[in-house]
Amino acid sequence: MLGYYETQSLDPCFNLAFEEQLLETVRSGELLMLWQNDRTAVIGLNQNAAEEVDAEAAKRLGVTVVRRMTGGGAVYHDLGNLNYSFITDAGDAAELSFERFTAPVCAALGSLGVPAEATGRNDITVRGLKVSGTARRLYAGRILHHGTLLFRTDRETMSAVLRPDGSKFSGKAAKSVRARVGQICSFLPEGTTLEGFKAELLRALAPEGLERRSLDAAALREVERRAEKYRSWDWTWARSPDFGFKSSRRFPAGSLTVSLDVSGGVIRGAALSGDFLAAVPAGPLLEGLRGARFEREAVRKAVEGLDLANILGGIGLEELLSLIFD
Repeated sequence: MLGYYETQSLDPCFNLAFEEQLLETVRSGELLMLWQNDRTAVIGLNQNAAEEVDAEAAKRLGVTVVRRMTGGGAVYHDLGNLNYSFITDAGDAAELSFERFTAPVCAALGSLGVPAEATGRNDITVRGLKVSGTARRLYAGRILHHGTLLFRTDRETMSAVLRPDGSKFSGKAAKSVRARVGQICSFLPEGTTLEGFKAELLRALAPEGLERRSLDAAALREVERRAEKYRSWDWTWARSPDFGFKSSRRFPAGSLTVSLDVSGGVIRGAALSGDFLAAVPAGPLLEGLRGARFEREAVRKAVEGLDLANILGGIGLEELLSLIFD
């Protein structure tokens, strides 16, 4: 019988911490967790957050950005998406396969009339459309396998927040592979709600029944402590692998190329080139950029008091910020 947990929260940082708590402290048995996040861009453990997520769009649309503890690519969560997590004994790590966990999910979807199949490295698709991405983490002989189930997600917000093109960035960070996305609701009877789908999915995943469990007060306090990691800038942004950034544009005042070296989420080096009509050397601007976080408001604060009109020959602060961050 599966031990079953729900987090009773839509906070992505709390939910990821809850999942981590189960993986590291429940040392036996098979566990299932179903959970939802409010609007969130979730990046993989080894990804460059700045490359995968349009931070300005996320801020404008009220989308949280957070890094998870598993590898793989960036995904979008909202209340039209259902997340599942399996936690169990890993067994022989050399024989681990994604199919061990994707096969039951595909079978459950199939029993509901959704012709799902596992494809590629770690996706679940329906008639060629991706409806689930999965990832996993090993810890002390236990394995976490989790994934998304795109029931009826907001694809417009997803497209606005997840960057389709990382050509401005160079580095060793793992890059997401974009795929054509489908909606599970499209393959279910009209009028099927996410709550109805969730109930049917639970029955299909646990035909022998569920043992509903909850965390005690002490464990929940530990979840809150762990959640602070996921809320921190250091975890989500500074943990990004070192990367180079280069962006060029022609403005009415001339062409400008900005090249940056970023480490730990902070600009460590900067260079400018172009045919802009500079009246004074760019040294103060380059020094201002060095040491600033790779964030629009941090860069604005670092350089807004400089004589950019003469340094950049008429290219202004907003144009510079747009070149880097838009």
